[in-house]
Amino acid sequence: MQDLLSRRTRNIYAGRAGRLASSLLLALAGLCAAPAALAQACSNQGDLDTMYCDSNKDLVADFPTDAKKFKNPSTLVFTYTPVEDPAVYAKIFEPFTSHLAQCTGKKVVFYQVQSNAAEIEAMRSGRLHVGGFSTGPTAFAVNIAGAIPFAVKGTEKEFQGYNLIVIVKKDSPYQKLSDLKGKKLAHTSPSSNSGHMAPMALFPAEGLKPETDYKILFSGKHDQSILGVKSGDYDAAAVASDVYHRMGTRGQIKEDEFRVIYRSAKFPTSSFAYAHDLEPGLRDKMLKCFYDYRFPAEMQKAFDGADRFYPVTYKKDWEIVRRVAEAGGEAFNRKAYEKETAREAAAAAAKKGGK
Repeated sequence: MQDLLSRRTRNIYAGRAGRLASSLLLALAGLCAAPAALAQACSNQGDLDTMYCDSNKDLVADFPTDAKKFKNPSTLVFTYTPVEDPAVYAKIFEPFTSHLAQCTGKKVVFYQVQSNAAEIEAMRSGRLHVGGFSTGPTAFAVNIAGAIPFAVKGTEKEFQGYNLIVIVKKDSPYQKLSDLKGKKLAHTSPSSNSGHMAPMALFPAEGLKPETDYKILFSGKHDQSILGVKSGDYDAAAVASDVYHRMGTRGQIKEDEFRVIYRSAKFPTSSFAYAHDLEPGLRDKMLKCFYDYRFPAEMQKAFDGADRFYPVTYKKDWEIVRRVAEAGGEAFNRKAYEKETAREAAAAAAKKGGK
């Protein structure tokens, strides 16, 4: 298109009226034809960003039809959601990354990310090949970065899930959500399912409307919300139950110092997803490496007894997450992603500035 337009420009400067008229007509025709050609190339896009297509309507990006677009990197880059200290997970996943390297015949590196947005952008730009995404950010990773969720930590029988819980200090007077009107209630980050989206959708039915009955305070991470309740910075916090229990298991908190005053239905925990444009042979080998792996004792302890990567699909197993987001008036498209990323960055800057 750029070459075509440059030729039109040269004709204009040549002052040839006949060719100018013809050029303008052709240019207009080209502009009109471009959307039609794009529509023909992608029969269905759904909520996916414009660089992806979903022809089979499974809600995730199609694999490239051009083999030249497949990626077969010499080094696989892997990461895990930054809900807590990324360095902790780099160590926890060491046995698995060693297994993945031996199993695929590739070098594998653990890439530490400091935010959900950074993780999503890393996959979108091609710097990240496979990784664990938090529940809410999984949907943004699918739509914005072409991620294909394929597993959740679990056992032989089922995948591991968690609940949105609201915690308060054990000796606080709060017994139910409606008691928190006008109080300091922490959310984690705008893109978090349990830390923000689920509260936005579920709290009103319990007599507590976010932003109306209380001002939302973003802590940045689940562990920071929990520690904020412990220190008295917040009266309560909406967090993921699995993060809360892991912190108790590691001795970072004592669970008997808190009370849970609200518990939601079960959500899937962090997904593991790969980039949609991985070379099919590598992709299939890598998936088998994941599914065949059994967690050693330390990983089982870190992940509440999960001992494997349990197969899932985004369309089926993330349906509850999408439904909650829709009920709360939220979306997982580019516009929503940019808005929430900006809010996340502003919250992080405000927190840093307050130190």
